[in-house]
Amino acid sequence: MKNLIPALLSFAFLGFLACSKKTDANLATVSDESRATYDTTAIDSFSPGATSVDVVRQIRISSQRYQDSLKEVIKLQEQEKKIAEELEKENKKKAEEEKKKVTETEKDNKQ
Repeated sequence: MKNLIPALLSFAFLGFLACSKKTDANLATVSDESRATYDTTAIDSFSPGATSVDVVRQIRISSQRYQDSLKEVIKLQEQEKKIAEELEKENKKKAEEEKKKVTETEKDNKQ
C-alpha cells in the first residue's frame, strides 16, 4: 500500500503532463519558426549544379596563385619606389655639385 500511493501519484503526474494542451501549442510555434525563407534544395554530387572535387581544387590553387602574384606585385612596386627615391637623391646631389661648380667658376672668372 505504501508503494502504491507514490506510484499512482507519479502516474497521475505523468498523465497530466502528457495530456497538456500547452505542449501542442509550443510544438506548432516551433515548427513555424523553423521554416527557412530560402531555397533548401539539396544538390548531390551528380546533379547538374554540383561542383566536382577537381574543380574546387583548381579554384583553390588558382586563388592561391592569385594571392601570390599580388604579393609579388606589391614587392616589385616597393622596389621601384626605393629605386626612384635613390635616383632622386642622386640627381639632387649632382645638381648641388653642379651649382657649386658654377658658382666657383663664376668666382674664378670675376677675379
